[in-house]
Amino acid sequence: MDSRISARALAALLGGWRTSEPAYEALADGIRLLILDNRIAPRTALPAERELAGVLAVSRTTIAAAYRSLRESGHIRSIRGSGSVTQPQAWAAGARTAVSDPGAIDLQQASPAAWPGLSSVLAEAAGSATTILASPGYDVVGHEALRAGIAERYTRVGIPTDPGEIMITNGAQSALHLLATTLVSRGDRVLIESPTYPHAADCFRAAGARLVSLPVTTAEGWDLDRAEQAFGRAVPTLAYLMPDFQNPTGRSMSDIERDVIERAAERAGTLVIVDETTADLDIDRLVAPRAFGAGSGAASVVRVGSFGKTVWGGLRIGWIRASPDLVRRVMAARFAVELGTPEWEQLVARLLLPRLPEIVAQRAHLLRAGRDAAVMALRESLPEWGVPHADGGVSLWVDLDAPLSGALVMGLRSAGVLLSAGPRFSVDGGYERNLRIPFTAPPERLERAIDAIGTTWRRVRAGAAPVMIDRMDAVV
Repeated sequence: MDSRISARALAALLGGWRTSEPAYEALADGIRLLILDNRIAPRTALPAERELAGVLAVSRTTIAAAYRSLRESGHIRSIRGSGSVTQPQAWAAGARTAVSDPGAIDLQQASPAAWPGLSSVLAEAAGSATTILASPGYDVVGHEALRAGIAERYTRVGIPTDPGEIMITNGAQSALHLLATTLVSRGDRVLIESPTYPHAADCFRAAGARLVSLPVTTAEGWDLDRAEQAFGRAVPTLAYLMPDFQNPTGRSMSDIERDVIERAAERAGTLVIVDETTADLDIDRLVAPRAFGAGSGAASVVRVGSFGKTVWGGLRIGWIRASPDLVRRVMAARFAVELGTPEWEQLVARLLLPRLPEIVAQRAHLLRAGRDAAVMALRESLPEWGVPHADGGVSLWVDLDAPLSGALVMGLRSAGVLLSAGPRFSVDGGYERNLRIPFTAPPERLERAIDAIGTTWRRVRAGAAPVMIDRMDAVV
């Protein structure tokens, strides 16, 4: 056992869990989803049956039956002296249909397949591999030519950049982890959008941050009143923002939103981490706003990018653009985590740089086909849902007509469709009325998935018990 979760904390994570009957199986599915999403870590002791029964206002028999169901499905086990303890799960474990089933559709990751020309670039890199075999095979700051190429791309869009301001990392997630490790002390406040990219929130929480949420909606965008209040009152050390094609909502900040948030961050002395991993995924935005931070002191902005969404998630190349001083600090902290970025991936990335305009154009075509197919299928199958327009990015942040996102996601597993429920993207609760539907898969797979979503939704909706709408869902 590594940790313990209290009954009150578990109840808060569960939210409106009683979405079907029998109650014990609805509760078991709610806990199951928390384990699968890693919102309850492996080897965590669950509350005692009597304690949880009191907080949830159900009988102890209901809790005992739910725990028995979880033991039978391998999500928890009983340990003498520790009670019921969550178990590590294999990737996508718990799916009632195996992910290896060729009929299964995994939409938990919003990542497109590799750019079609990647194989020829890999072959070209293999032919040049002798140039890197005499080196150690990795380096802590990144190959000079790759850093220079990325710096030039920033300079071309109006952000003058020197190669010394670029550090190459093992993907964007590594960059965020290194920045959180370097910049966050336990108890520091970090402003973060909600909903947000959940693994970014995980990074900052792991560093000991206290997260302060900034609401984003598909209809209204960023809550500017809340932003000014949060920067002014919380005075966060850091802010984490995704101004272009935000994940999961797909929204992009307007110039006015950028102005207001930049000024508020500057007044608070907050360093802003701008996640640009989706910034190139423009499908049909009519006018591209200026880069975030280009209209204010650029020293207050740190940028994170990667090739993961544009080229392929398996090419673990990301970067940090920051002041030379911060780059040196991150380098010093990096040795405790990893020794550097492999030269092989950097060689491939150097060969890809000149082809990025071609790659981005292909991505726009692929994403447009997926988005249009998903929107049409959703509007035909589920006209009662709110389906937003996304002019870029990787996903639709759909409004359901009942707070049953978790129940729907668990029901879909038996149909061989894997999705992440709305609360997975939350900072401080809610979003049971939302579902992220990535449109990175081929149109025919999306249409099959949405057909299953429609069938499962009608079954879940018909069998749902009355659910109290929590405060966050009422706002959203």
